[in-house]
Amino acid sequence: MAESDHLLDLQHLKTYFYTFEGVARAVDDVSFFLDPGEVLGIVGESGCGKSVTAQSIMRLIPQPPGKIVEGRILFDGRDLVRLSMGEMRGIRGNRIAMIFQEPMTSLNPVYTIGNQISEMFRLHMGLGRREGLNRAVEMLKKVQIPAPEKRVGEYPHQLSGGMRQRAMIAMALACDPEILIADEPTTALDVTVQAQILDLMLKLKEDFDTAIMMITHDLGVIAEIARRVVVMYAGRIVEEAETVPLFEDPKHPYTQGLLRSIPKLGRRGAGERTRLVEIKGIVPGLLDLPEGCRFSPRCPQVMGICRKKDPPLGRIGPGRTVRCWLYFDEPGKD
Repeated sequence: MAESDHLLDLQHLKTYFYTFEGVARAVDDVSFFLDPGEVLGIVGESGCGKSVTAQSIMRLIPQPPGKIVEGRILFDGRDLVRLSMGEMRGIRGNRIAMIFQEPMTSLNPVYTIGNQISEMFRLHMGLGRREGLNRAVEMLKKVQIPAPEKRVGEYPHQLSGGMRQRAMIAMALACDPEILIADEPTTALDVTVQAQILDLMLKLKEDFDTAIMMITHDLGVIAEIARRVVVMYAGRIVEEAETVPLFEDPKHPYTQGLLRSIPKLGRRGAGERTRLVEIKGIVPGLLDLPEGCRFSPRCPQVMGICRKKDPPLGRIGPGRTVRCWLYFDEPGKD
């Protein structure tokens, strides 16, 4: 039996994709943990490895071309990497559930909402069709969908974007999972519906005592609901800290750039910056990663060693780690 003091514990996870052009190291030596009832934020730009990390936990990496090549994913004393697909099916959707980015493509268009939610009860709890549909109505009530008795008989295209997302949450929480992975759950929604979905997720977390891993590029969402934050860039963790210290005093230049790019309310002429500060350049392609620090081509504080040697991910305080040469001594550093 694997051992860990945490509900979920990723240890040096590496997930690579093998293509004709080369090996894409989408997740490259990633370690973090999640405790019961905790909300953990995973943030970063598109292409930084957030979704692939989530898919690795769920064992949903398409093989080929993808493969978990190294590391452990410890959950309840078991290493998910070493489980058979049959054993994973008993965990996936039952004890660890996931909300995907776009509910319209995640929900099956030829089955009713009630059928798709009740399937969770039939597969994992052995309930009959009628009892499963009754439980589906109860779940739609919990996620505050109006007229749930009617909605169970409707198809995904008949629901609004907000309702489809609520239906996805109902499906994910159907079996009272211990972990809910939410992959950009509010991206396709307008601001008002986003706020409603976030409030709903926090309420359901309290009701079900579910740990949540919130994956997003929106730091405003993280500030509202997460206790700890993991910042990823080009397949690696570059900073980890509790939410308040991270927002008040970001250490990694990439985290600083993300926070500077958040719009802030202020009066013109009052001495406050009114233009957003962009992070120059783009996330490097995984098949053409720069030598040394992967953020060095975009970093405003780059040094000579940054372009030559990859910095370690080191601890700089209680519960706080950063991957940057600004905080570590190295012979020959300039």
